Amino acid sequence: MENKKTVLITGASRGIGKAIALAFAKENYNVVINYNHSEEKAKLLANEIQSLGGESLIVQANVSDFNQAQILIEKTIEKFGQIDVLINNSGITKDNLILRMKENDFDDVINVNLKGTWNMCKHVSKYLLKNRQGSIINISSVVALIGNPGQSNYVASKAGIIGLSKSLAKEFASRNVRVNTIAPGFIETEMTDQLSESVKEYYLKQIPLNRLGKAEDIADLCVFLASDKASYITGQTISVNGGML
Repeated sequence: MENKKTVLITGASRGIGKAIALAFAKENYNVVINYNHSEEKAKLLANEIQSLGGESLIVQANVSDFNQAQILIEKTIEKFGQIDVLINNSGITKDNLILRMKENDFDDVINVNLKGTWNMCKHVSKYLLKNRQGSIINISSVVALIGNPGQSNYVASKAGIIGLSKSLAKEFASRNVRVNTIAPGFIETEMTDQLSESVKEYYLKQIPLNRLGKAEDIADLCVFLASDKASYITGQTISVNGGML
């Protein structure tokens, strides 16, 4: 266990988070699976990691809660002794045009997506800075760069993540801790499965590669950014969107 690195992934029980967890398990990392509601899916993922010969830890926590985020980091340290990579993937949507959007819908999305990311970075920072090595990867979105009607809350939260990451990259660089952002385009997940065929067609027309991305496309980039091969990359926002931007 001493030689194995540890990755913590928020919102890891399904979709992009699950693909990231499996990708790191295949790279021989200890994997901390954070979930908020999907306990059964988290357990299934842990079993899958075990079948790959990996070790994992499941922790329920709402990252928008400052204290729960702290406990999530502390349980990781307690179990594996260190943390090497943090991936802030948790996110929610509560879409509506601003005329109809309730104040709570704005607050909830900002609290999970942006403040949750800040909470996790805040609590992990003392461990990474003390170790003088580590990587934080924050998941934003293509819409943070182009805007999207009906998503003023979500877009603001994801654009905030980009600014947060750039600032932390400058704060942490002297201790060899790197902070980068990934901005996925339209990726095949449970969320996109719910879109109508006509909506999917509309988006496909805007993607030069003429297909939706796969969760593994994001996971593979996470593994690269966490590795020594990306040792000179920090403060960057990398778009993975099939050319739509």
